[in-house]
Amino acid sequence: MDALTAEQIRDSFVNAGSLDRDRIPLPGLHEVLWDDREFLGWRDGSTANRGYLVYWRDERPVGLVLRAAESRLAGGSAMCSLCQIAQPAGQVRLFSALRAGDAGHAGDSVGTYICADLGCSLLIRIAPHGSPWDPNPDAVVADRGAGLMRRLDAFASRVLA
Repeated sequence: MDALTAEQIRDSFVNAGSLDRDRIPLPGLHEVLWDDREFLGWRDGSTANRGYLVYWRDERPVGLVLRAAESRLAGGSAMCSLCQIAQPAGQVRLFSALRAGDAGHAGDSVGTYICADLGCSLLIRIAPHGSPWDPNPDAVVADRGAGLMRRLDAFASRVLA
């Protein structure tokens, strides 16, 4: 992922609505390893159910304001819709995003299950050990990253529609 500035991030949100973009808390951008992620995702420490996700789409950053469901999945395992990594159910949350434009102002939203910490980029990099079925861990991680981006772009398209 190409690096982003604070200004680019704040200007990228397509569904922020009445939210004051200047008040959105940003992660420590100086600590971000940009080459090791497909998107920048973080949770708002001051608002328990809010999260943010920014990625590059058609040469420009697109940001989504997300809201995590208050209830958590219970027991068993669940799969994130973006990275498609199965994990304990409590580590996956239903996130919704208001649609962009008039639909969002009317309260229309879309949702999907995403890693609760928005750390999909880290999970897909846990490379499998080389085996006859997955002989090249780097290729596996690249394939996971490409799939993650396709699914993220499809979710963002629903927000933008």
